[in-house]
Amino acid sequence: MSSPSGSDSRCQPGDTICEIRVYEQEVIVVPIFLLSSFLVTLVFILLLRFCPEKVDRIRPNASKSTPRRVLQGIDAPPGLNVLEHESIALDTPSSYSTFHPPNTYQSKRLSTPVSLPSGPPPQQQPFTPSFTPVVQPRELPRQRLPESFNLVTPLPVAFSLRSDSAVSLYRARMDNRNVVLRVLNDSADASERHSFLGFASFLAQLGPHPFLPELLGVVSLRAPLVTVVEELENRDLLSYLWRCRQEKVDPPCEMTERRIFTMAQQVASALEFLHNKDLLHGNLRARSVLVSREFTAKLWGLHGVYSRKNQDSTQRDDPSMKKWQAPELLVRRPAGHSSDIWSFGILLYEMASLGEAPFAEISVNELLQFHQRGKTLKKPANCSNTLYAVMKACCQWKDQDRPTLAEVSRKLVSGEKSAADKVLKASGPVNIEQYLQEAGYGEANSYTVF
Repeated sequence: MSSPSGSDSRCQPGDTICEIRVYEQEVIVVPIFLLSSFLVTLVFILLLRFCPEKVDRIRPNASKSTPRRVLQGIDAPPGLNVLEHESIALDTPSSYSTFHPPNTYQSKRLSTPVSLPSGPPPQQQPFTPSFTPVVQPRELPRQRLPESFNLVTPLPVAFSLRSDSAVSLYRARMDNRNVVLRVLNDSADASERHSFLGFASFLAQLGPHPFLPELLGVVSLRAPLVTVVEELENRDLLSYLWRCRQEKVDPPCEMTERRIFTMAQQVASALEFLHNKDLLHGNLRARSVLVSREFTAKLWGLHGVYSRKNQDSTQRDDPSMKKWQAPELLVRRPAGHSSDIWSFGILLYEMASLGEAPFAEISVNELLQFHQRGKTLKKPANCSNTLYAVMKACCQWKDQDRPTLAEVSRKLVSGEKSAADKVLKASGPVNIEQYLQEAGYGEANSYTVF
């Protein structure tokens, strides 16, 4: 930096232009540089706040180095509604007012692209949403729906519990495959719309797994809000087990002990995937497992996982789950990974008994005392000692005495090698009213049988 004495020696007194030239760097260059840096930073912050999409285009593609799941088709996903918000075989309330009935609903597009097309908009039927769609969660990619939904029909039900569900279920075709559409009713309030899209975002972040249903996308930029998931043709495992009790069903339905071991391994793999993400399932039972055409078991019933992760204050205790809950949950102690292990043992009982209610002879009020006395599940007919040993190991009174999922998986792999291929039989079809009573629904849970 030039000294004042140096400038005085080079400039005549009162020569302002000369002094500015001497101090050019200090009084012109540095202030302009600092001001420019401030303005660039301010513009970037404003873009980041109000125009995040433009920032993504401006920013270098650094994210390409990190693998990220790209959902094909629409935007994000979830699914089926198993008795309490998620089953592929249950509740289909009245259809959405803007969601046309099957006979007239052939090829209506349900998604909106992010940018307006350059040409004239495609011809669509008049659409008047009854509410302003919720802003799409930032996590969800915004992609145009490539194909229309075709052959849309209401999803058949096995039986239904009356609930306040704001979701209707439909079967459809998309991209030459069967899918299930989970459509938010137009009567849904803001909280239900937020939960609908939040669940989709949670499932998108959860990521793919071979034994979780494939999530294909969500129509989230306009009503009706729709989530899309692959259709698992054999529906939920409980309905499948009940069909195996019947004679001459179409398609054929057979359950063998070897298939039990195979399906149980698949469920255990998906459950371990959740545990590795520090997530508890908390709703593990036959109704929370879906079965594909090829008899692959895929774990579902994840709405409770989402609610607990977000600490949903409105989440209520489900009395129908008590027959599947570990003793520590019955006394309202915190759940752990071993609590899911207990429920997994009950799931094995359901499979081996072809869908009987666990602890059918014990009322919910007496269940904890039953466990305290050291009693356990009765051995189903035609159940091998190997499979029954895995059940009992999972249903130990003390949580520390239960095996880990890795140990359970090893036992299942070992048991599958010696398992029989004999088709399991049961005495007659299930009486649904009796099942609901034995499973612990009781009079407090009003139900309707279809």
